[in-house]
Amino acid sequence: MRVATVAVIGFVCALLAITSGCVSEQNYKDLKLQNAAQEKRIRELESQLQATALELDKAKRELEAAGGRSSIEMTTLQQKVAALEEEIAKKRALIDAMQKQLLGAMQLPAELISMLEDWAKGSDLVSFDPNRGFVKFKSDLLFKAGSDEVEPSAAEAVKSLCGILNTTQAREFDIIIVGHTDDQPILHSRDKHPTNWHLSAHRTISVLNVMTSNGTASGRVSIRGFGEYRPIVPNEPGNKGNPQNRRVEIYIVPKGA
Repeated sequence: MRVATVAVIGFVCALLAITSGCVSEQNYKDLKLQNAAQEKRIRELESQLQATALELDKAKRELEAAGGRSSIEMTTLQQKVAALEEEIAKKRALIDAMQKQLLGAMQLPAELISMLEDWAKGSDLVSFDPNRGFVKFKSDLLFKAGSDEVEPSAAEAVKSLCGILNTTQAREFDIIIVGHTDDQPILHSRDKHPTNWHLSAHRTISVLNVMTSNGTASGRVSIRGFGEYRPIVPNEPGNKGNPQNRRVEIYIVPKGA
């Protein structure tokens, strides 16, 4: 699994500018170094976020089991949970802000954008964002609850996407498959998917397998799994989740990103 963040696509604008003579080679090198440092910081923050999330899960379990404790102990635990939730929210906001600085605007070839827009048009399963160059699948239509087996109808959609990604217009781009879940705990498949991180990663592997079995070169494809830690909308209280957070995103990025 590649560790390069999707945000690396930001400096493609600098590369395009070089080819048109808008910036010097030294400026490009400087921008590339700045992006590399920013990416490293983002990875550090993501690692800290994961550690804090685990600490929060532990604190919540302690609070649930603290029914017989004194009011002072309960208040201390509640304050700890609130502080950890605030810390997680701040880290997420900082990561999002740093990624937006890097993302910039990667313009895919017009013909490729047109093909992807036509492919996604009118579908309840997928959406396509031409400004950021990614396709989003709704996990509820890709997989059954707690499963990493791609549903047959969804496999057909991925297969048709591969038909586009294998064209001349797309062949010079790499593909990053990113899995997300909501915060509902794993109930019936914990032996196979101990956590939502496992489930999100296993689902991306399943999508990868569909893609590579339909002619997409293995060397072009990488995966990432974020579990429940990159929600796009708030989850319902009490770990009840939100369908919008259950998704698989496929990013079309420059080679080597």
